[in-house]
Amino acid sequence: MDVPKSMLPYPPLHANSPFVVLSDWDGTITTLDSNDYNLGFGLQKRRAMNLEVLSGRMTFRDAFREMLESINTPFPECVEILKKNMTIDPGFKAFYAWCKENNVPFVIISSGMEPLIRAVLTNLIGETDAKEIDIISNTVKIEENGKWNIQYRHPESGYGHDKSQAIIPYRALPQKPTLFFFGDGVSDMSAAIHADLLFVKNDKPEGQNDLAAYCIKEKIKHILFKDFTQALPIVSAVVRGEETIPDILKASPV
Repeated sequence: MDVPKSMLPYPPLHANSPFVVLSDWDGTITTLDSNDYNLGFGLQKRRAMNLEVLSGRMTFRDAFREMLESINTPFPECVEILKKNMTIDPGFKAFYAWCKENNVPFVIISSGMEPLIRAVLTNLIGETDAKEIDIISNTVKIEENGKWNIQYRHPESGYGHDKSQAIIPYRALPQKPTLFFFGDGVSDMSAAIHADLLFVKNDKPEGQNDLAAYCIKEKIKHILFKDFTQALPIVSAVVRGEETIPDILKASPV
């Protein structure tokens, strides 16, 4: 498979770390997707389009672009709306604090836009911690007239941002780290198979857990979690050598 050309730079790999945590942003670190706050065509149509992506009838890149084009709100106002309304997973702050204390790098891999993520993250966990977290995502282009559009990291990929490309380079390192990946939706499908231990968020009503449905369909082993409070003891046990990933994955639904 051809490697999609990235139009945006990547941060350096955490090449000397034996463990690395990588996580989706919307609906994984945050409690809801940033596109569900009465911006554009809203939750109901977004769900319908996600199902089109899950079925393979539509690419995530095209679905996401169509959704963003339905938003008429100026970008700075979008940022303020999300800063005011978005909330964080109840276990995330403790999970991130544990990562810092144990020198486990934490990287956000998102199909959203970095300026928006950075602003909301800073608002939720504070400027000091937010500055320390690498964000690999798309960005935004704002015209002089105020009109804005997403600038995809991988415009030639059907994902817009192929998240697997943030993970695969770790596999080429002389000393490969153990990779934990956290996700919840259709934008995470390309990354799912590349994690050593995949955590799939399972906090939505039945039938709306898109990454879980994809993993079951593709027989990708994973662990379901409702929030980072449940994930922390599992990650900690692996890092401390108290449990092995094969033993943990015995609880996988597939």
